[in-house]
Amino acid sequence: MIRKLIRPLAIALAIPMAFATVATHAQTAAYPAKPIRMVVPFPPGGGTDILARLVAQKLTEVNHWTVVPDNRAGAGGTIGIAEAARAAPTGYDIVMGQKDNMVVAPWLYKNLSYNPVKDLTAVAHVAYTPVVIVTQANSKFKTLDDVVKAARAAPDTVTYGSPGNGTTIHLAGEIFNSAAKIKMRHVPYKGSNAAMMDVLAGNVDLMVSSVPSAMAQIKAGKLRPLAVTSARRSTSLPDTPTVAELGYKDFDVSTWYGIFVPAGTPKDVVTLLNADINKLLATPEMKAAIIAQGAEPQSMTPEQFGALLKTDYEKWKGIVQASGATIE
Repeated sequence: MIRKLIRPLAIALAIPMAFATVATHAQTAAYPAKPIRMVVPFPPGGGTDILARLVAQKLTEVNHWTVVPDNRAGAGGTIGIAEAARAAPTGYDIVMGQKDNMVVAPWLYKNLSYNPVKDLTAVAHVAYTPVVIVTQANSKFKTLDDVVKAARAAPDTVTYGSPGNGTTIHLAGEIFNSAAKIKMRHVPYKGSNAAMMDVLAGNVDLMVSSVPSAMAQIKAGKLRPLAVTSARRSTSLPDTPTVAELGYKDFDVSTWYGIFVPAGTPKDVVTLLNADINKLLATPEMKAAIIAQGAEPQSMTPEQFGALLKTDYEKWKGIVQASGATIE
């Protein structure tokens, strides 16, 4: 008797679940059925914006999707990430995140509204890049050693700009201060472009920047690269030494860029986005375009990218805490 009752009940419960599964697959099969918004958490013209627009443009051209970049700048990139984390998990709101706002900011900002590991899902790693220390082409600083000597002779007088407080780039400058036992004064800006204008005008002595943000002005001969902060030289700047090569052993600070979606976005959508972005990254045209901007293309599965996020999230907790830096 009990078995007779259980069987119809099981069937009754299974029917809605089956319909839900079919509906989910049907929705994914039709994806994207409308424009996709790509949140860019920095102003136009910086490294994040350049790479985000490149991905959006290629997805639009190759897949015939409509991917619309939407710049939501401020607070070291955290405003845009927070907006993306609050969006509906449908796959129609994606965000170009990077190490700055995904693994550094959570330990710097005391009242951040999102947890990157819990509130966002990693989709596709796009590229990584070293940080570059640059100065105006006609600056008195010809080498990084010139900077160190000047900073030691007159502490807190050599200035360096960055895209904002709490970015990996800002901390790269502070970590170099510590490694070289000097004190340069940090001047934060709202994005790379504003900092770039001031270093070109001579209003700040140096800029610490992602390579993509500085590449156009380096190629134009308006900025002189003094060093890159990664463990090995940049493919785009092969003649520029690393900080480690200049005597600061094991110095290694770089940043990465990748696509994220709100937590709870259907797995099929995540898989589709990852596959299509990775196809783009494998093309010679896309590789050349990313390298031309000073970044290094690198694809990953969602699981690999998610693991990188978690590893760096814990790693930078210690780095930020050791630096003593916090932002209200």
